[in-house]
Amino acid sequence: MIVTAYENGEDSGDAPGELQLWVEREGLDRRLDFPGGVRALRANADRSVLAMTTGMGLANAAASTMALAMDPRFDFKRAYWLVAGVAGIDPQVGAVGDAVWVDYALNDMARSLDPREAPAGWPYGVYAFRADGPDKLPAQPMQYGPFARYAQVYPLDPGLTGWAFALTRDTELDASDDTRALARRWRELPATQERPRVRRGASVSSNRYWHGIADTRWARDWTRLHTDGRARFAVSDMEDAAIAAAFARLGRTGQVDPRRLLVLRAASNYTRPPPGMDAFESAQRPHAGRGLPAYEAAYRVGSRVLRELQANWDRYADAMPEAQ
Repeated sequence: MIVTAYENGEDSGDAPGELQLWVEREGLDRRLDFPGGVRALRANADRSVLAMTTGMGLANAAASTMALAMDPRFDFKRAYWLVAGVAGIDPQVGAVGDAVWVDYALNDMARSLDPREAPAGWPYGVYAFRADGPDKLPAQPMQYGPFARYAQVYPLDPGLTGWAFALTRDTELDASDDTRALARRWRELPATQERPRVRRGASVSSNRYWHGIADTRWARDWTRLHTDGRARFAVSDMEDAAIAAAFARLGRTGQVDPRRLLVLRAASNYTRPPPGMDAFESAQRPHAGRGLPAYEAAYRVGSRVLRELQANWDRYADAMPEAQ
């Protein structure tokens, strides 16, 4: 099951979004009505591979995932679900054109003050429920897992995610003229100067397309706090935590195996402006190469997992792969 968030136009034959390369290169030439979603499903001839576009944002992502998993036409009990989309990347972690296997998905359910009205000395205006300030948790210990009152943290299965990373870490990813030009603005951060590569890290999901130095600092702190330092913020998105939340609940109903969720995010932009550019100007700039380097990276890396599962389905149908 390939899960994308949006497509820019038609499913094939025009400027691609997250879905189009999968449709064109994997023979997903069957169109299936999907009344519970925002767009028709795509499938190959024998329906062994399906692709869904959830719609952007947390509400769309959760609702579409639930609707599809409960659709009586399909049996997903042994299916693997691969979220393959684009994201912003922290320039301390990587560069535009990188692909990141997500080990923890977090959301941003929080209290928030306009930073201009926050107490003096606050680095940003976002803080955890019941906490008395930013970059701290409440004095009373609380749970933040998938079924907690303040559900914030969704760990992805470490064995499956580690296997996917090991399988794909040597995938050759291309730098374009646009990404090379962009990298020249970031010379003081070594990760932005490397050739595009496959990485691991955490994603933070939000309905806000946030951008800036302060917000990136918040995302780093938020990830560290809510995972007790086990995860490092890498990418920002608008769907992962919602899909993971739906998956956790669907696991309780038996519709899916909740361990069989993989999340892959390819970097289309940075989460903060480069030196010498203000945040608004940076946020308004188009993605490098019109997003093509990221769409290509998501497909190249994700398709290696798809083909391995297809080629060895007798092995993986009942026994999940794990990193060696």
